[in-house]
Amino acid sequence: MPFVRPALITLALCGLGGFGGWLASYTPLPLPWLLGSLIACAIPAIGLPRFLPAGYSFPMKFRVLFIAIIGLVIGAQVSPELLAQPQALALSMGAIVVFVPIAFGANYLVFRRLGGYDHATAYYSAAPGGLIEAITMGEAAGADIRRLVTQQFLRIVAVIGMVPLGLSLYEGHPVGSAAGMGLSAMPEPTNWPLIIAAHAAGITLGRLLRLPAWQLTGALLVSAGLALSGYPLSVPPWLMQLAQVVVGASLGMRFAGLSRAMLVKGLGLAVVSVTAMLAIGSALALLIRPYVGQTFEVLLITFAPGGINEMALVALSLQANPAFVTLHHVFRISITVLALGAMNRLIARRNASSEL
Repeated sequence: MPFVRPALITLALCGLGGFGGWLASYTPLPLPWLLGSLIACAIPAIGLPRFLPAGYSFPMKFRVLFIAIIGLVIGAQVSPELLAQPQALALSMGAIVVFVPIAFGANYLVFRRLGGYDHATAYYSAAPGGLIEAITMGEAAGADIRRLVTQQFLRIVAVIGMVPLGLSLYEGHPVGSAAGMGLSAMPEPTNWPLIIAAHAAGITLGRLLRLPAWQLTGALLVSAGLALSGYPLSVPPWLMQLAQVVVGASLGMRFAGLSRAMLVKGLGLAVVSVTAMLAIGSALALLIRPYVGQTFEVLLITFAPGGINEMALVALSLQANPAFVTLHHVFRISITVLALGAMNRLIARRNASSEL
């Protein structure tokens, strides 16, 4: 049957990712199951692409099942205290509104001046969020799609690696999973039917409502509703590790087809770009920290421009408040997508004027 071979390849990649995550779990690497899986799958994607069938891509429908598990874990930690200080929440959200255009501008300069990219490629590569929207709009605007995809993807990878490392340097000792903390201290679940039902309902709700990052936020909302009703879900650590392996394997396969030269240049630009954004986020975090009741570490993760799924895992690994962090990342991506849409409309009007 035509789907059997891709399915077997996907399972083999997850097995390879699991082996990489297991090896990484014995090292000081932050988020070992995620990064270990990513590295293990990126190596054959870059060095042995001929072993992958033509047109193969990691199935997103399979990935969705595990992203929703992350959403269930985050939602289970939502409490009334999260919304108990609306003034502090408004201030931190306002800081996100300030962060997005400054980060956008700094990134554009990095990709335009340092990278030498054309205007469209530099602009859409500079977006501090909204990966799918940036790629879709950038392609329509004439951006170099391979460079755009590379930079947007490497932004996420760089943040995943740099944030735990940076916080370890800031604290003066390893933090989070790098210090041996478990990703979840939850006991083994006793209500599997409720977990399965919440998982299915979350995926359905997210898709129907077309929520931002619906794969995660739908399950988050369902789990949060259960938690606030007195029925918090308990997802076992091994299932969270499995979710990290699958997400890591899917990220590693994004390297397939990239030339080494493009990868090296893109990674260098991503490190410069992410360093600039983390510096901006650090400054804003220090500025608002006395007024929002959150630690510098939590606020830095809140500003760090990684993917929602990946930053939620970072927050969980660092014992931060994942619900607070995820709420702000959804807002950051929404603001970024609005900015991308405004630019797209401006470009369309200019093109229409030039044709008259």
